[in-house]
Amino acid sequence: MGEWALAALAAIVLGYIALQTARPGVVAPAIAFTAAGFVVGTEGLDWVDLSPDAGALRVLAEATLALVLFSDASRIDLRALRDGYALPARLLGIGLPLTIAAGTLAALVVLPELSPAEALVLGILLAATDAALGQAVVSDERLPVSIRQGLNVESGLNDGLCVPALVIALALAGTASQALTGSEAARVVAESIGYGVLMGAVAGLAAALVQRRTAPSADEERAQWRWLLSPVAAALAYGLATPLGGSGFIAAFVAGILFGAVGGLRRDARQPLPAQDLGALLNALTFIAFGAAFMKPLLERASWQIGLYALLSLTVVRMVPVALATLGTRSSPATVAFMGWFGPRGLASIVFAVIVLEESTPHATTIVDATAVTVTASILLHGLSAGPLTRRLARRLQRRPPRTGVETAEPKVIVPVAGARWPRHV
Repeated sequence: MGEWALAALAAIVLGYIALQTARPGVVAPAIAFTAAGFVVGTEGLDWVDLSPDAGALRVLAEATLALVLFSDASRIDLRALRDGYALPARLLGIGLPLTIAAGTLAALVVLPELSPAEALVLGILLAATDAALGQAVVSDERLPVSIRQGLNVESGLNDGLCVPALVIALALAGTASQALTGSEAARVVAESIGYGVLMGAVAGLAAALVQRRTAPSADEERAQWRWLLSPVAAALAYGLATPLGGSGFIAAFVAGILFGAVGGLRRDARQPLPAQDLGALLNALTFIAFGAAFMKPLLERASWQIGLYALLSLTVVRMVPVALATLGTRSSPATVAFMGWFGPRGLASIVFAVIVLEESTPHATTIVDATAVTVTASILLHGLSAGPLTRRLARRLQRRPPRTGVETAEPKVIVPVAGARWPRHV
């Protein structure tokens, strides 16, 4: 990091807060922060000197995703989810595996230098979606609640679901160079999931019990310590699981579910958690770091094959599985296309790409470059199209007679899973 790095990061966030205060919604957060990161990076002012394989970048990215997963999971209302589970269940249970399969097949065709296991890694990296990049969609009340909740819950859960799949794929991709046997790979996967779930449960229950026994207080010192409870719980879950070989991301997600369910957080689902506020700040810093660290390699190495894969990943690879997942719901083609398009790639893909760089896969650079190009394109295209396409679909649904598909399947309560990653007041 350069001498001006800290001042540059703080000034960028402060400037964006001022911009949003004066003209709310004028530019999507991810676009602003990524562009600012490019400006202060080595290709610009050279105030922030980061490489994609920098240890600090991995720490920042992993901490951000752990906090986001924890805060998303802690705000899932399991009772409300039962009223509107059909669409997110289809997107996760059918759409997600098909998206991974389609991404793997596209990688084998467009990037033939990748082995099947490496193509699977790339398919998983770009299967997880990020609702922070589609904030204009999941928060626009002109759209039916079922559509907003479906995309919201999908983006909140698929990060954690992709983690064990990535562990499996990385074990397979590294078998040749590390001489892993099938039983060793299976052990790695079992430890990742098992310790992740176990340590997440321990941390979540411990934090929930403290939450229930610590009543809200007007005393400033006591309130300050209570404020720290949720970020500490997320850190505890991650810190317990990782040294044992477990997935810290699975642990953070499980801890969040138990913390929310047992800790009595249902009094006001709209009230942001401290972990959520801190996660929003780290989210901003991660996109700044992404712009500073990944843009220079992309300018030097990007090829038309990688650009083609990014285009396929954002369109066919995502949209066809969503269309297949919604068969039988009697949803209109416009609604299906809308949900298929709004699967933006962001934080989870960045985190997974940084992890891949540290693994001994022969073509890790190609995988990371394809991921970075796709995320960059998603930041730009989804950020610019969210508002106009949302308005267009809302007008279309208002003009025509109601259907019995997801357009009218209104659950009783919207589940605030991932839509608040960016603060509404920022």
